[in-house]
Amino acid sequence: MKAMTLQPPIGLDRLTLQDRPDPGLPGAGEIRVALHGSSLNFHDLGVATGRMPTADGRIPLADGAGIVEAVGDGVTDVAPGDTVVSCFFPDWQDGPPTVGDFSRTPGDGMDGFARDHVVMPATAFTRAPRGYDAVEAATITTAGLTAWRALVVDGKLKAGDIVLLLGTGGVSIWALQLAKLMGATVAITSSSDEKLQRAKDMGADFTLNYRSQSDWGAAIRGWTGGRGVDHVVEVGGPGTLAQSIEAVRVGGHISLIGVLTGGAGEVPTAALMARQARLQGLIVGSRREQQDMIRALDASGIRPVIDRRFRLEDLADAFRYEMSGGHFGKIGIEW
Repeated sequence: MKAMTLQPPIGLDRLTLQDRPDPGLPGAGEIRVALHGSSLNFHDLGVATGRMPTADGRIPLADGAGIVEAVGDGVTDVAPGDTVVSCFFPDWQDGPPTVGDFSRTPGDGMDGFARDHVVMPATAFTRAPRGYDAVEAATITTAGLTAWRALVVDGKLKAGDIVLLLGTGGVSIWALQLAKLMGATVAITSSSDEKLQRAKDMGADFTLNYRSQSDWGAAIRGWTGGRGVDHVVEVGGPGTLAQSIEAVRVGGHISLIGVLTGGAGEVPTAALMARQARLQGLIVGSRREQQDMIRALDASGIRPVIDRRFRLEDLADAFRYEMSGGHFGKIGIEW
């Protein structure tokens, strides 16, 4: 079996394609999956560059999708030939959050999906949306489910709500699609006018270049007539949170899902208190929430936005492209 591994000292130049033992046949409750696709996340980049420490020889990538080849005793949810997609937290099946670290996240605390085959519990996967190929399905595991949980599960999004999205990466573009599906009005920011036009073509109602307008929080509030937005999908962290608080309405909801501008910083607590807004950190979601999202996708016909696809052996180049910030939506890995 071919697998991409992280050799010491961990870094993009040390990503190595190796032969690994075949995982064999599934036992009771397990399935064997021939993997064919993945997608890149900021979390994966942190692991691959050594910023987020992991074990030497780790197989990276948290997202994985492919075809079921065999099922073990007791497995009834899927059958050979079905397309399945992995879960970011394979042990979090349902209910409120139970996991606060990445010790059981594929591609971090345990081996991920940059390989030909895997044998895992059937409960570590769900069925893929109808008609999705492996790369499209793999965009759900991390980015898609994060957007779904932020807006639908935690945010209780409803038609007529106003949503603010930061940037045009995988989570934000998924959130744009889901928000429009739910009948929301969407504002989105970027430093690229070209990307903003693409977002507008996808249904964004208001676009703003944060490079040319640094006080974008006030500008978004002005666009709403002074009311503020109902939801913010906050991917920046300390460098953007003050502006997000400025943009949100009194009693609104901010989903803190990323720290692209750093792991710590000042929070304007007085402004947050005055807004009486709910600031909630979240990390992806449960298997049940993933199944709920997939039902919505099956009903709507939405397809994820894949910026580019790379071969597994070109994984380092895919990560370098991610670091450049040139992508719109998701970066796919296909084999």
